[in-house]
Amino acid sequence: MRIESTELRTVEVPTGRGPLGEIPFRLGAFVVLRVRTDAGAEGVAYAGYTHPGLVGALRATVEAVADAAVGMDIWDNRRLEQIRDGFGVGAPQGLLQRAVSAFDVALWDLRGKAAGLPVWRLLGASAPDVACYASGHLWRHYTLAELEQHAGELAAMGFRAMKLRCGAEARPAAEVERLAVVRRTVGPDVDLMIDINQGWSVAQAISIGHQFAEHDLYWLEDPTNCEDYDGHAAIAAALDTPVCAGEYLYGLAPLRELTARRSVDYLMPDCLRVGGVTGFMKAAHLAEAHNLPVVSHLATEFLAHAVAACPNGLSVEHMPWTFPLFTEVPTIDPATGRLVLGDAPGLGLELDDEAVKRFTLG
Repeated sequence: MRIESTELRTVEVPTGRGPLGEIPFRLGAFVVLRVRTDAGAEGVAYAGYTHPGLVGALRATVEAVADAAVGMDIWDNRRLEQIRDGFGVGAPQGLLQRAVSAFDVALWDLRGKAAGLPVWRLLGASAPDVACYASGHLWRHYTLAELEQHAGELAAMGFRAMKLRCGAEARPAAEVERLAVVRRTVGPDVDLMIDINQGWSVAQAISIGHQFAEHDLYWLEDPTNCEDYDGHAAIAAALDTPVCAGEYLYGLAPLRELTARRSVDYLMPDCLRVGGVTGFMKAAHLAEAHNLPVVSHLATEFLAHAVAACPNGLSVEHMPWTFPLFTEVPTIDPATGRLVLGDAPGLGLELDDEAVKRFTLG
């Protein structure tokens, strides 16, 4: 089965308050990709989460990769890597890596359809469900009352784990109180994570991280600059709370640094930066070789398949920002709090043509 044609759409997904949570800022545009084969099958994916000023450049990069891939066999991973390395002239990162990552996801969708199997089974998972946590809900600008309200809503939806953002308070005690409010709301049986988004110094992360411990924090995410491997290692060594990082890094080489230097306790590759499903699985094996769990970042619809198949797969970030693009998406089992994937071949996704049309820019 070979690639015959591709189609791109630049879309902007609506934001604001919806049934799956609030998006209090513009996400920027996404480049939606359809890849069609000579057998009539279609694979779908998207590239995005980049600065609005770079969306045009991202689309042009996705288009260049897609054009170069016409005629390739859908099972030929080496060909896609050759395109990436050729276009990157030895340094294939940035927008090029995002474009190749999206194309890789579409290839896995096609491979599942060609094999008549869901991607989770094609990758080696034995069951269509995986642990997950609610993300994109408990924002750092929320008041304590708002945190209490929204945490309660998430627990009522069946989530057994959830993440809040910290790092904007002037006093450490105020940061700790944010976690304390959520813990009191959801009780002791819900796992809580905190994301700092690189906002603290190493000293702040260690000091406040020690204070978080009394509220049973599951992990502390991206506490300091993503390229400060030694700083992350110092934080990880100082805290009993596990440190999670990796989402901001492109390709495998920097993830190797995180694992080799013991900078993290949980590795979090970004599917759209690391090379799609293929890159994520490579990163998961890298983590496994260092006896570390792997968790996902964004792209819930894609990475749930991959995390389910990893022996060291810990949890999927349930980030529903792109769900409006599709007619069917993974669901949460309210009885278990686990993310449930279907048995449909491929990724089990179908673009909502009407929604894509409404969201299309230009």
